[in-house]
Formats: sequence, C-alpha cells, structure tokens
Amino acid sequence: MAKEPRVWQRMLSGRRLNLLDPSPLDVELDDIAHGLARVARWNGQTVGPHIFSVAQHSLLVEGIASHIAPDMSREWRLAVLLHDAPEYVIGDIISPFKAVIGDAYKTIEAGLLGAIHLHFGLPAQPAAALKRFIKQADRQAAFLEATHLAGFGREEGIKFFGRPEPLPRAVLALLEPWPVAEAEERYREKVTAALAR
Repeated sequence: MAKEPRVWQRMLSGRRLNLLDPSPLDVELDDIAHGLARVARWNGQTVGPHIFSVAQHSLLVEGIASHIAPDMSREWRLAVLLHDAPEYVIGDIISPFKAVIGDAYKTIEAGLLGAIHLHFGLPAQPAAALKRFIKQADRQAAFLEATHLAGFGREEGIKFFGRPEPLPRAVLALLEPWPVAEAEERYREKVTAALAR
C-alpha cells in the first residue's frame, strides 16, 4: 500500500499550510515575512553580498506602484505587497521553469494567494484592473532587477520586460540588496502599516 504524500508545510509559527487546500486560518504575517526574506529572486544569480529577496522585490513593486498611483487604496496597496506572498511556501520559480512545468504551478500558486488574500481581508480573486496594475509595476521591477542586479543589458531588459519609466531615487534605492533580517523586518513593517490604514 502506497504511503500518501505529505502536502503541507510546517511553518515556524507552528501552522501547517496545506498546499492543495490552503486555509486562511493557517496564514501568518510573520511566516510570510520570514520566508520571503529568505527566498532569492533570479535564483540567487544577482550581484552583491546579499541575495535580492522576494520580500525586498515586493517592497520595490510597492514603491513603483505608489509612484504610479500615489492615492491607491489600502486594498490595492495590500494586494501589491502580497502579490508574490505564495512564494514563502513554494519558493520563487523562475519564469523559464514556470513555462516548462505549466499549469500545475499556477493552480497551487493561485490557491495559496486566495487563502492569503482572505486572511488579510481581501477578495480571494483580485479584480482584472488590479491584476493589470500589479503586472505593470512588477514588470518595471523585473526590468530594474534584471539590468541592475542580474546581468541583463538594457536592450535585453526592454525585450523581455518592456521599456522602463523614469522613477525617483527613493524607489531606485530599493535595488540595493539588504541582509535577510532587514528585508524581513521592513517587509513586515510595510504590510502592518498598510493593514493599519
């Protein structure tokens, strides 16, 4: 008789998050901040003494989104900050590998994001306009990371991520990779501040 595979991940909070049937009750901000600060963007293929974490990427995307729409609502700001939150459980799979493995990854990711959204009082499925807005800021962040940290040339970055828009220095400063503890704390603080609005 075959043993049934374990489909849950134990978190440091003690929660068990089921990947196939995630519950909003098993989502904790501390687990998300801790995990995202330790997941490297670009599979760690970035310059600098520290990884460029998904937590820091999320803050960069939020900085870009705030520049594009300074008056965005609390809900949109939270959704932007949480757009890659499932990666605290499943890691940051690079786009080329996502293309290889197909829809299975997307299904798990969407289920986790839905549970995370519900935990924070957001609709499980974001509206189409919000998805487009997040994608716009995310692609801009990807261009910046690719060309500043991951060895892409400007023309190659434009080819894959689109033409960048001018951004203020305060946003561009978010490209300097931080130590893990700093990324974790700054991400937690930003989400907590968005929740308090």
